Amino acid sequence: MPLAPGVPSPVPPSRSRRRAPAAKAPAPRAVRPDPAGMARAVRDFLTAAGLDLQDVNLVDTPTRVADVWANGFLDGYGRTPEEALGKTYPAPADSSGELVVVTDLRFHSMCPHHLLPFTGRAHVAYVPGSRVVGFGRIGALVDLFAHRLILQEDLARQVARSLARVLGSPATACILEAEQACLRLRADHQRDAVTHAEAYEGRLRRDGPLRRELWARLGARTGAGR
Repeated sequence: MPLAPGVPSPVPPSRSRRRAPAAKAPAPRAVRPDPAGMARAVRDFLTAAGLDLQDVNLVDTPTRVADVWANGFLDGYGRTPEEALGKTYPAPADSSGELVVVTDLRFHSMCPHHLLPFTGRAHVAYVPGSRVVGFGRIGALVDLFAHRLILQEDLARQVARSLARVLGSPATACILEAEQACLRLRADHQRDAVTHAEAYEGRLRRDGPLRRELWARLGARTGAGR
């Protein structure tokens, strides 16, 4: 039976109800290295390279390589930024806007492009927000991400972002200078090349007085000690 003019048509119940928003999928967790799988892959690689793995000097090489990669070079996959930074403390009430800078943190990492190492120094800075952390823990955060297969640019970015998130910092920075084995060993006449990567979060993303203050400190350090 048709409805009178101006009377809206009824909406079927299945269409009139709003669907509940889908639950967000949990963030993917970093997969820890599989030493047994890595040993098999190393064995295949060495065999393909023409080595005789029955040689008494090479028979244990796949296991040794897998162990040093899983437990040395890639052990950063087994920890979180919160675990690396450890105990944090309430920021002093009068610390707002003041830079905390730690320079010359030595690190080593592995580039995923050629599985070759890069080593260097990290300079990390942050403005205290709600929390602060011990200086030594900042080096632990750098190592957390450095001990993964990661590009130098991503290493800087992950350190700056994690420091901002965990400490509630309004401004963070990570500046890396490194020697890349894939560049120094493969490219002609580039044995002295040094690569640089910078990452900024919050107020330090803008080129202003705070960033200039940071670079003045880094420049003073370079002029005084190098």
